[in-house]
Amino acid sequence: MKIKVSDRLSSTSEYYFSLKMNEINKKQAAGIDVINLAIGNPNMRPADSVIEKLKETVSKPDVHGYQHHRGQLKLREAFAKWYNQNYGVELNPENEVLSLIGSKEGIFHVSFALLNPGDKVLIPDPGYPMYRFVAAMMQAEPVFYDLKEENSWLPDLEKLESKIDDKVKMIWVNYPNMPSGESATIEFFTKLVEIAKKHDVLVINDNPYSFILNKTEPLSILSVPGAKEVAIELNTLSKSHGMAGWRVGMAVGNPEVLDLMLKVKSNLDSGIFLPVQEAAIEALTIGQGWYEDLTAIYLERQEAAKKFAQVLGCTYSENAAGMYLWAKLPENVTNSREFADSLFEDKHVFVAPGTLYGSNGEGYIRISLCQPVEKIHEAIERVQE
Repeated sequence: MKIKVSDRLSSTSEYYFSLKMNEINKKQAAGIDVINLAIGNPNMRPADSVIEKLKETVSKPDVHGYQHHRGQLKLREAFAKWYNQNYGVELNPENEVLSLIGSKEGIFHVSFALLNPGDKVLIPDPGYPMYRFVAAMMQAEPVFYDLKEENSWLPDLEKLESKIDDKVKMIWVNYPNMPSGESATIEFFTKLVEIAKKHDVLVINDNPYSFILNKTEPLSILSVPGAKEVAIELNTLSKSHGMAGWRVGMAVGNPEVLDLMLKVKSNLDSGIFLPVQEAAIEALTIGQGWYEDLTAIYLERQEAAKKFAQVLGCTYSENAAGMYLWAKLPENVTNSREFADSLFEDKHVFVAPGTLYGSNGEGYIRISLCQPVEKIHEAIERVQE
């Protein structure tokens, strides 16, 4: 069929990890075991009580229909209580919480709701590739701002502000940061909110990593007084509660923006399956011991990943949060993608090249902590051999 590709997709390629997974599947089919230390797919199950709640609810006869797009009030109340307990942020569950089928869809919804062709979006470099992809889909112009190791992977706010003109609608930030693992401070968020108010732009903090190896208290941009006037935050149970495949997330903050997102969402899906909502409520009520156990598992994996980085000749930050280790390649390595491809072909170990996240990712690789520690040790042995 000779069908012309839409302009939205003409400059967009298939997601890098999707392509790589095809290669991995071919190698696995040929009997080659590939250790995947690239993709951030949490491999731990939720708490037992969460699974039991799903089983209990799914057996009821009246829970299988379409659900409200905003999410049932009980779930939004649970989100609000969780935010208050962990971030010290008060939210009105009626209009300041919007449930999402995973926070990834929120990136699309807010962009679809606000961006017109020709609008501009400030995007971190390095940063999550979805920000660039969605801007391209909306035919908006991505304007990249630098994150550098020498500035602890925080932007120079004066330089960032200098990039704002009348066409800039949104600023994406992501702390704790992916891929670097750096955390933000309340002082940083406060200055960023001031800039957003001055220029009347929306700030979106993508915040899925607060509870994994975070050496500071979980921090929300909404902790800044008055932030709800110009900011929303995306969050998810994927990483914090081992529920990646369950697809439960939230957008919180500015109620006008959430209402616009709801207009998009209500035309695209039919809500979260009710038993999943009930299980999510259970997940949001489990005690602090869950997060401590989660930290212990990821800490063991992080220590193994550090050893893996060392045998590759890499260096890394000791302060990284999240489920990745952002490793700096040896000085004599000039191309991170060639380095990652060589490791993949020669040792059958898959790591993510830093350039996947932007030009400032050159010279780095991202090592995922989403494999059992035994697999990371096996990767070390392969490289040492």
